[in-house]
Amino acid sequence: MNERFRVLCADIDKLTISELNTELIKIIENDQKKIVANHNLHSVYLLSKEPNLREFWNKAHLIHIDGMPLIWWGKVLGYPLNLENRITYLDWINPLLDIANQYHWKIYYLGGKKGVAERAKEKILKNYKNVSLRVHDGFFNPDKNSDDNKYIINEINEFTPNILMVGMGMPRQEMWILDNFKNLNANVVLNSGACFDYIAGEQKTPPRYLGKIGLEWLHRLINDPKRLSKRYLVEPISLTPLFARDFINRYFLKS
Repeated sequence: MNERFRVLCADIDKLTISELNTELIKIIENDQKKIVANHNLHSVYLLSKEPNLREFWNKAHLIHIDGMPLIWWGKVLGYPLNLENRITYLDWINPLLDIANQYHWKIYYLGGKKGVAERAKEKILKNYKNVSLRVHDGFFNPDKNSDDNKYIINEINEFTPNILMVGMGMPRQEMWILDNFKNLNANVVLNSGACFDYIAGEQKTPPRYLGKIGLEWLHRLINDPKRLSKRYLVEPISLTPLFARDFINRYFLKS
């Protein structure tokens, strides 16, 4: 069993990419239906501002760590976390596709601008011949009773994907999964952000060495300051009370 810790009022699981892939294999081989989520500082911030989002992470079977600050802070709190426990989609997507190719999995990706996921699909299928892949952009009416949404749910369920990747940005993707999870016919549902945007070249991929030293955010900020300034420069400061609470609880109030 994986170890689960609470950091900044959010639950995170200690996993490596290999362990996470093994868990996905078990879920799919047993024909189960599970949410596999992730946390970073941005999702923790959203959780602190929108408590109704907690239901999404409460439903998650696994919550991998998608941000070095959570690794660092976990270590400050004495948890046995290290670099290999940080699983961002940029590092996970190829090992995930390797396993999908090996097991002939079906993947459905929902998200991105029109045409972007299609470009990513073309690139993926050139290298992963055994993967069945369908995509749909994220520009539709997400109301669960809308015709758009009903069409997408039907399309997903007719395809019966082993993995459904929902990449519509936080918190829209999490709320969409919450609204529709019980009606989805998929084994593993992932909140996958802009994963296919990077594959398609729509967004610049940060050098992977920056991820290892915790500066991936800086590359993103420089390339898209208008959209990301608040996320990277303001949101972490607003989490100061949670950092303080963690520290006090861990080192002054523990029994």
